[in-house]
Amino acid sequence: MTRYTKNPVGAHYGLGNWLLQRLTAVVMAVYTIGFLACILWHVPANQADWKAIFGGGVGRLATIIFFVALLYHAWVGMRDILMDYVKATWLSLALQMAVALSLIAYLVWAASILWGVKP
Repeated sequence: MTRYTKNPVGAHYGLGNWLLQRLTAVVMAVYTIGFLACILWHVPANQADWKAIFGGGVGRLATIIFFVALLYHAWVGMRDILMDYVKATWLSLALQMAVALSLIAYLVWAASILWGVKP
């Protein structure tokens, strides 16, 4: 009986993460272009105008999707850097955990700002 072991080296290892990172880059680019078009179309003159941009459901939803894409993009990049360059397993895992917790905190912070929740 042959035992199967997964070999983490090959042509398709990490392909899914690579594709997701490219997808998040496209999401961020589309949001940026749309946001700039919105700003150029309706130039905000004061704080009330800025609140109106992010006050609607579409603005909030698009912005939170942007932040989720940004943070996932950052996670994949930082995780790969830590896996490649930090050789001590315990240190790599500790740094990955610190990055993950930081990114989750940033997401909660962004959501609390968009929905006006006071901490």
